[in-house]
Parts: sequence; structure tokens; C-alpha cells
Amino acid sequence: MAGRAPLGMLNACLAEYDPAVARIARSARARLHKRLPGAVELIGDTYTGLAIGFGPTGRPKDAIISLVLYPRWVNLFFLRGTTLEDPASVLQGKGSRVRHIRLDHGSLVDDPRVARLIARACAQAVPSIDPTARRRTITFASTAKRRPRRPAAAGGGAASE
Repeated sequence: MAGRAPLGMLNACLAEYDPAVARIARSARARLHKRLPGAVELIGDTYTGLAIGFGPTGRPKDAIISLVLYPRWVNLFFLRGTTLEDPASVLQGKGSRVRHIRLDHGSLVDDPRVARLIARACAQAVPSIDPTARRRTITFASTAKRRPRRPAAAGGGAASE
């Protein structure tokens, strides 16, 4: 996928997923665009899954949140999730830094509990996102060696299209 425009790469990668998973990701991505004006969007086709990050710069290490697609679901990751106040206990995970929410539908991004977590994550980000900046979409990784993008078929092999 090297040399492909970022949105062309994104669409090609999304096409590799089950349509229901791609639909959740597209919906959540559109909602995050509205919630995070001025954020730089980072798209990476990694070994684990398709990652769509949002942050103040084009550097992946500065990303604040990301969507990651797996064969059967989409997670919304808070990359400094252990520092977030989460009175509703919606964040999952036990890592030393990252927490996530499994998205059963893209509109979960608009749930008030999730919206507060997104706002808190953005408020503590350094540098912060400039809401007046023009949105940029950048690809940051693409790998030939990847896990399957669709669930395994009942017979144990990879699902066919």
C-alpha cells in the first residue's frame, strides 16, 4: 500500500474487514472528526490491525486516542488512559498506560461518558490539538506481514470474501 494517498489506503484497508466492522469504524471515525477539530489523523496498517489515531502532531507518539480494527470488533484506545478520571468505569484494560472501550457501534463515541473521557484526554495532552488547524491525514505504517483481517471460517481457515 506504499505510495497510495492516505484516504485511498484507508478505504482499501477497510475493504479487507467484515462490512459490519468497517461500518463501525467509519461511523466512529466520522464522529471523532467532529469531536476533534484540528486533530492530525494517523493511519497505520499494522500487524495487529488497522489503527486510526488522532493527535496534535503527525508523530504517532503524540496520538491521544486511536481506533483499532480487529477481525470481529473495533476498540477506541485512550493512549494515556491510566491517567484519566473514569467515574463511570467504562475504560477496560490492565496495562501500565493504555485503556480502551470496545465499540459495538460508532455512535458510542457520542455517549456522554465516552465524550467526557475524550475531552479529558484532550485536555491533558501536551502539546494540545489546535482546533483551528486544518485537518491532515497521514499514513505512518504499513506492513506486509499481518494477522487476518476477517474472522476465521468455521473450518479453521481464513474467511473468504
